[in-house]
Amino acid sequence: MKRPVIGLTLDAEPAGGWSKLPWYALRQNYFSAIVAAGGLPVALPHAPELAAEYLDMIDGLLVTGGAFDVDPALWGNEKPHPKVTLKPGRTDFELAVTRRALERDAPILGICGGQQLLAVALGATLIQHIPDELPSDIPHEQPNPRTEPGHEVNIAPGTLLARVTGRTRMAVNSAHHQAVKAVGPGLAVNATAPDGLIEGIEATGHRFALGVQWHPEYAVDPADPLILRAFVEACA
Repeated sequence: MKRPVIGLTLDAEPAGGWSKLPWYALRQNYFSAIVAAGGLPVALPHAPELAAEYLDMIDGLLVTGGAFDVDPALWGNEKPHPKVTLKPGRTDFELAVTRRALERDAPILGICGGQQLLAVALGATLIQHIPDELPSDIPHEQPNPRTEPGHEVNIAPGTLLARVTGRTRMAVNSAHHQAVKAVGPGLAVNATAPDGLIEGIEATGHRFALGVQWHPEYAVDPADPLILRAFVEACA
């Protein structure tokens, strides 16, 4: 069978470090996890004006995580918290391609910051800095490696995530200082941390528009590959 083509969004960095010119970046395990799930991954450079053309070429969209935050001006009137890192070029593109994908009802998977981006595209608001708004004993920016679990999440019964994983609880890695605060109409919370923080969302009116706050590409829980496989199968 022909592999579904999965478009992956890229992180962007300014000149310095790896290159003297601005550069894109994405961990290899995003790509290898999609290949293992049966997909054909391709990278999507940041060009909002090409969003429709990209979607003509791909079967599904994976909005990745990275070193960025969604500008609070896009979901409310709050000023950016000092800990917020904005990447307007990335966010402009991801919102454009995500909104176009939602219009077409193309399958979407949002991971970590990508989940927050998907949530904002669907009318949600965010917690700008978890330690300030929801102090907790749970280390949402875990000190141990991302290849290990940081905490568990509870999965809401009857949700797409529950059907995909067949689980009521999962161990997850955790590397984020923001989270979804409140969902709007058409959005359901599918996973929460023990402290009540929202860890996953899904759009009830779409065939597959799912977001998780953790990184299933690391496969720290046996159910993680099931999320990626279900996404790729929805793209077939």
